[in-house]
Amino acid sequence: MITPLDLSDRDLAERLLAIQHAAYAVEAELIGFDGIPPLQEDLAGLMASTERWLGRYDGGTLVGAVAYEVTDDTVEITRLIVDPAHARRGHGRALLDELDRVEPRPVSLVSTGAANLPAVTLYKSRGYIEIGDLEVAPGIHLTHFRRP
Repeated sequence: MITPLDLSDRDLAERLLAIQHAAYAVEAELIGFDGIPPLQEDLAGLMASTERWLGRYDGGTLVGAVAYEVTDDTVEITRLIVDPAHARRGHGRALLDELDRVEPRPVSLVSTGAANLPAVTLYKSRGYIEIGDLEVAPGIHLTHFRRP
């Protein structure tokens, strides 16, 4: 089940933050950089987020989420997180599919660590094309993707 998330619910926000920290800890290990902003975020920061969120549940347990922002013609994915205990089971893909369904836009944007091969592979498999690369720290690159 995938549903919009209300981050004013403190218990939900705490679970989401735990997933976020666990997911970004995996990415930090993959890319060799622990300065990823969501990895440092606290509960107050997460609850103050202005992003829209969709959450994926397995039974009654939140296992992943996608955060995004929209304009008239673009949806920008700002975070895609899956609890590492539930990874590699299609949850990320399902969240992206649902986002496409509920927020259809001509253009979709996303960025991820260039060395985060599972994320890069997922985005490329969904038709995203690399449009740029930014060095965010010495030797650490962020790849930007666009899907028309």
